[in-house]
Amino acid sequence: MKVTLLSRSASIPSTRRLVEAGRARGHRMRVLNPLRVQMHLDGSGRATLYYDRKKLAPTDVVLPRIAQSISTYGLAVVNQFVLSGVPLVNHAQAIAQSRSKMRSLQLLSAHGIAIPATVMARDAAHLKEMVGLVGGVPVLVKLLQGQEKHGVMVCESLQSLEAALEAVLGLGHNLVMQEYVKSTSQDVRVLVVGGKAVAAVRRRPRPGRLAHTLIKGARLEAMELSPGQRATAEKATRLVGLEVAAVDLLDVEGHSKVFEVNSSPALPEMEAATGLDLATPIILRAEELVAGAEPVSIPDLIPPQPLPDAILPPSPAPRGKRASRTSNRGPGGT
Repeated sequence: MKVTLLSRSASIPSTRRLVEAGRARGHRMRVLNPLRVQMHLDGSGRATLYYDRKKLAPTDVVLPRIAQSISTYGLAVVNQFVLSGVPLVNHAQAIAQSRSKMRSLQLLSAHGIAIPATVMARDAAHLKEMVGLVGGVPVLVKLLQGQEKHGVMVCESLQSLEAALEAVLGLGHNLVMQEYVKSTSQDVRVLVVGGKAVAAVRRRPRPGRLAHTLIKGARLEAMELSPGQRATAEKATRLVGLEVAAVDLLDVEGHSKVFEVNSSPALPEMEAATGLDLATPIILRAEELVAGAEPVSIPDLIPPQPLPDAILPPSPAPRGKRASRTSNRGPGGT
């Protein structure tokens, strides 16, 4: 099977693990930087893809790992593969939905999944006045389109909250404010593949700091999911429409609250904590999709975005420079 990974670099640890797992199962793997993919549409309905202006050879399945920083262009590339009739592990629509934090929380809440108390407003003064609705300070402040490692902050006082809100909103960023659960005994990340939870870790922040565990440096411990946690994570993934996802849960007094669903979960850290091979189940799901197994249904909540007749990348590769290759045959072949 020919597998295409969309990733900024083959050296990214999670991308490297997927390449290793695919090759171990005898597949021909290639990694393409989405920003170096060019797309062409015409009036006859044909969709053609190029890599560094060379026509791409066909692929059997695409596994997108689109960075937040290139979401707009990267998701257009994912859509182009859809137009070409290629099966995908995670569709653009589902990835976009997971990246829109407020939209995904609205979706989960509307379908009966518990979430942390959340408020959203465009004015800093309004958000400050609504602190009581999320249980008072400390609170979590999350950028709606922020990258995971840098998009979350904890404000411990009204003064620090006011300063943070004015700074973030002043830069034109939208954000949400959520309750911060100080006494939670379970902060859990669940990896869901093909609609089933395959692994889970408990995350503990660095000692002595009031810190949300998404902050770099959290310690991961393998854990067994309760039936309720498993059902919540699987339902959240299904609602967002993802084949592969990491679902972040807060388990408060035996009740699981979903605070985020991520479409490009990091694998090596969870593998190290659990001792499990978590890349292979993703490759196995790709095999099932190629074989015709029904993918997870995608809710019809985001209308398809029209694409122009031709889209070129913002930073074309310099002339005369050879494209980096992740296999012996290069991007044009597998």
